[in-house]
Amino acid sequence: MTNARLVLTTVGLKEAAEKLAQQLVERRLAACVNIVGPISSIYRWKHKVHNEQEYLLLIKTTTEHAAQLQSAFKVLHPYELPECVHLPIEGGSDEYLAWLAAEVSSGE
Repeated sequence: MTNARLVLTTVGLKEAAEKLAQQLVERRLAACVNIVGPISSIYRWKHKVHNEQEYLLLIKTTTEHAAQLQSAFKVLHPYELPECVHLPIEGGSDEYLAWLAAEVSSGE
């Protein structure tokens, strides 16, 4: 097992997804963010079933920074209750995982 994590979230507008991804990488909370979509999301919110178009963000980070992402979402994410799901990355190329860790470190 590695220290790398994949964090998932969704956003309703492409521009909002791009803005959030840019902010996360600039703040070194993520090494990379992939934006997938549009996708269809069907969910229950405030006692009503919704069927909406959204964009899925695949956020590559570390365990430490995944916890910080959750706090950052309270300020940066456009949703009242943003999805923030952390998945462990079990393996991968040593070079990629080293790059990921270096990009979210506090130094340049």
